[in-house]
Amino acid sequence: MKQPRTVTADEAVMAVRTGDHIHLSSVASVPHVLIQALCRRADAGDVRDLHFHHFHTEGPAPYSDPAYEGIFFDQGFFLGPNVRANVNAGYADYLPVHLGESQKLYRSGALRCDVAMVQVSRPDENGMFSLGTSVDCSLAAIESAGTVIAVVNENVPFAYGDLVSPDLIDYIVYDNTPLVTKDFAQPDEVEQLIGKNCAELVPDGACLQMGIGALPNALAVALSDHKNLGLHTEMFADGILGLIKKGVINGSCKKIDTGKVVASFLLGSEEVYNFIDHNPDVLMKDIKYTNDPWVIAQNPNMMAINSAVEVDLTGQISADSIGTRIFSGTGGQVDFVKGATMSEGGKSVTAFASRTRKGQSKIVPVLNTGAGVVTPRADAHWIVTEYGAVDLYGKSLQERAKLLISIAHPDDREALDRAAFERFGPHYRNFHISLA
Repeated sequence: MKQPRTVTADEAVMAVRTGDHIHLSSVASVPHVLIQALCRRADAGDVRDLHFHHFHTEGPAPYSDPAYEGIFFDQGFFLGPNVRANVNAGYADYLPVHLGESQKLYRSGALRCDVAMVQVSRPDENGMFSLGTSVDCSLAAIESAGTVIAVVNENVPFAYGDLVSPDLIDYIVYDNTPLVTKDFAQPDEVEQLIGKNCAELVPDGACLQMGIGALPNALAVALSDHKNLGLHTEMFADGILGLIKKGVINGSCKKIDTGKVVASFLLGSEEVYNFIDHNPDVLMKDIKYTNDPWVIAQNPNMMAINSAVEVDLTGQISADSIGTRIFSGTGGQVDFVKGATMSEGGKSVTAFASRTRKGQSKIVPVLNTGAGVVTPRADAHWIVTEYGAVDLYGKSLQERAKLLISIAHPDDREALDRAAFERFGPHYRNFHISLA
């Protein structure tokens, strides 16, 4: 069996060649020590035309910085705040892909992966490494890359699930920089109402998928009296951890991975990271598994709860952009929308505040020019705001407009109703639908 070589960060990045495509492990587990070493090579004029690929990353992102134009070019699968401005200024770029298929880009060869740069835990007694808080598509990158550089970091928890064999690694670098942590704002009154409205759709015994942030935390609070919930999600944070510790989430009703928490990446506090360390009740899996609709659908009463930037009166859901400005990415929304709607008793829920913080309606007559449709109207089911929940499935365009207007901000309903009348004609005024 091949054994990796132990080297310094500067020695390791000498394996990178001009024109290479580089995968970075993402979210909380970005290998910053290797990026810093690459910056030193770049500053010395020793390398150029490097392409970077990754999920959302936390921390400094010099790989998207205008200062390295022509040397580094970032093409991420999902944007975080650290690269957003540079992407929209053209110094970096966004590569649209459903997160469940990001691994396929590498495995199919549709996207080159010359070098994989990842962080891993200390090895277990069998010599296997864990990708800890960020498995995502990194396992696929490791399997596909010509060169694999692994940073062994004692702060990376050893998580069970999909592990990395040492014979896949070419170079090991030791570094103990703490993982990035994230504190999310406490939910405000509007988010608490949305959480309550979502929780009313969740039956006991359901299996959850939801993201991170104030709104998912509000939902977690609203679910505190539920029983026997499960978790199969691409990511989770501190709000969900509270439900696990209370026993609200125990996975007892799951048909696959019964009793297990299943995720692919995490972002939160050290408490979350410590929780998964050597915890046999947690499986951190390849995104190919967590986001496969056919896998998701095997758990009954699957509840996929996602968010939106805006929704038009026909149910088109934009979640990755504000007009032409890319904000985040497609993510795993469609993966879980499909999986939940195929699940026996499952529901797909899109939840958001009726207005932006600037007072603009998020329910709109038409999407902003250039906005991306992440979830098509044919796949739109439950839509939830602080004013209620409506189910668009099986509803016509005029029915959808009536339903969506009923959960818009009261001060926006007249204008939306007028826009619907202009779109659908005079018969719309005489069109009635029960909101029960």
